[in-house]
Amino acid sequence: MLEQQPPYVAAEDRYDKLEYRRCGDSGLKLPPVSFGLWHNFGDLTPMAQMKSIIFTAFDNGITYFDIADNYGPEPGQAERNFGEILHRHMARHRDEMVISSKAGYEMWFGPYGDLGSRKHLLAGLDQSLQRLGLDYVDIFYHHHMDSSTPLEETMGALAQAVHSGKALYVGLSNYDGPTMAKAAEMLHEMHVPFIINQNRYNILDRTVEHNGLLDACGQLGKGLVTFSPLEQGLLTDRYLNGIPADSRIAHDPRFLSKADLTESRLQQIRDLNAIAADRGQTLAEMAVAWLLAHKEVTSVLVGASKPSQVLDDLRGIQNTTFSDDELAKIDEIAGR
Repeated sequence: MLEQQPPYVAAEDRYDKLEYRRCGDSGLKLPPVSFGLWHNFGDLTPMAQMKSIIFTAFDNGITYFDIADNYGPEPGQAERNFGEILHRHMARHRDEMVISSKAGYEMWFGPYGDLGSRKHLLAGLDQSLQRLGLDYVDIFYHHHMDSSTPLEETMGALAQAVHSGKALYVGLSNYDGPTMAKAAEMLHEMHVPFIINQNRYNILDRTVEHNGLLDACGQLGKGLVTFSPLEQGLLTDRYLNGIPADSRIAHDPRFLSKADLTESRLQQIRDLNAIAADRGQTLAEMAVAWLLAHKEVTSVLVGASKPSQVLDDLRGIQNTTFSDDELAKIDEIAGR
């Protein structure tokens, strides 16, 4: 007979640990560190491990859980697994959570896979809600720009998602500044609460600084949630002395391979690690802190394969003040 596990009881002090940030000019507050289910929440991870990670995040004040229809593997599985954890163990806390999903990457065969079409987005949202077992998500994102679909159609679909009660807010992911500004104007005219952008940003990847997105967020009062803060593990001390057998490069080279670990990249990591050490931080902690030092950034989206990594990422909020000299050195090393 299987031993029955005790029910999950959330930590009573969970809201004493973080200072929540308002998302742009909206009324919604998010934790400075949020949790993303891009990796490690599909078919390959035991349910007990996934539960432990989610419980650890929530117990330490993380209330924003970010998913997308294509997260897995297989696509859709992260939503199913999170939905099971939510309904079996955390249903009483649903209104303490901000749960988001996205559509905009290919999810099915056939002629209706236009990634920004009304057909694709609204069908994708319905499927996500079914997998999650929810009537609505708190934030629904268009996952990336689609030049083959008129922007008016894509924004109209997001408006319908809100007006139908299936999303409370909308967001845009992987947009550039000028396109986001056009979309924001359209959504404002349709009385749609567009409050947030989600884009890749870290010390080594400055795309949002160059494509106008970072400035546009500040100017328009939109929140920014950043993903890949550790550049798939490069902005840690994991690879300073070789490639560990249990590292992402060693066992899952889909997003980070040995070819990415060039000598010039290693030297950047060593130099950044030295700055972090002088600050009394690990490189990973400094990478999270550096993002939070930007006034445009609402929250840093982290992932984890074990609970201890969630706690490691949270330590990055303890010192987010940088001197001008430190920032200049970081920019120089990163080759800004």
